[in-house]
Amino acid sequence: MRKSIFTFGMVMVTIIMLLSSCSTPKDIAYFQDFNPGKSIVVQNPVEIKFRADDEIRILVSSDKPELAAQFSLSSGGSSGEGSRYTIDSEGCIRFPLLGKIHVAGLNRQELQETIREQIIAKGLIRDPIVTVDYSNLYVILLGAAGAGRVQIDRDKFTILDAIGTQGDLNINGLRTNVKVIRESYGKKSVYEVNLCSAEDLYSSPVYYLQQNDVIYVEMNKKEKRNATVMGNSTVQPSFWMGLATFIVSAIAWFK
Repeated sequence: MRKSIFTFGMVMVTIIMLLSSCSTPKDIAYFQDFNPGKSIVVQNPVEIKFRADDEIRILVSSDKPELAAQFSLSSGGSSGEGSRYTIDSEGCIRFPLLGKIHVAGLNRQELQETIREQIIAKGLIRDPIVTVDYSNLYVILLGAAGAGRVQIDRDKFTILDAIGTQGDLNINGLRTNVKVIRESYGKKSVYEVNLCSAEDLYSSPVYYLQQNDVIYVEMNKKEKRNATVMGNSTVQPSFWMGLATFIVSAIAWFK
């Protein structure tokens, strides 16, 4: 009788393990609190602002190409992509004919207008077209988000833009506590974002990314266990079924 009760108990444990192993994870789907008909206010859009060491491209165009060519750093005159400039430690660039221009703290549109106004004010071109583009501005992805740099290609660059360029997160990545490390004035700050909650995501101060932000997505417990000696063997149904069979067999043998 005692043996039968114990055997029944082992069978029930095995069934519970099987059922739990088949349960659906609740931390995979994005925007779980964002249902049809619901609206969420997104924090004010934050545009990329230039900093020291950023590399940018500037192209000046005109209906008189010979005038626009004066603003090209290449010997062949103005190219279709513009000339590259690296912002110095003081936040400035040296622009042909205009000299030193303070760039740090300006967004792309503001810098375009600043250069355009100075060209007109100096009487160099009556109606220039100034185009400023990002050259090497990027964010860094680590962990289950992939590893590498993602180029910033728009003025308002979000954490979803960065993750989307990698084709989504690894299925084993934790979506509830994605970390974003940001440096500002020599101080590094860490933020956490829950991608499973639209409320949390869209209200986060790091929803809109800045250049040099680091996004780290931690692996889930299963993936971490894979790095241990036993791996995930102790959470597999076959492990517990085998253990239950061994215990039952051992009790029957000692009876």
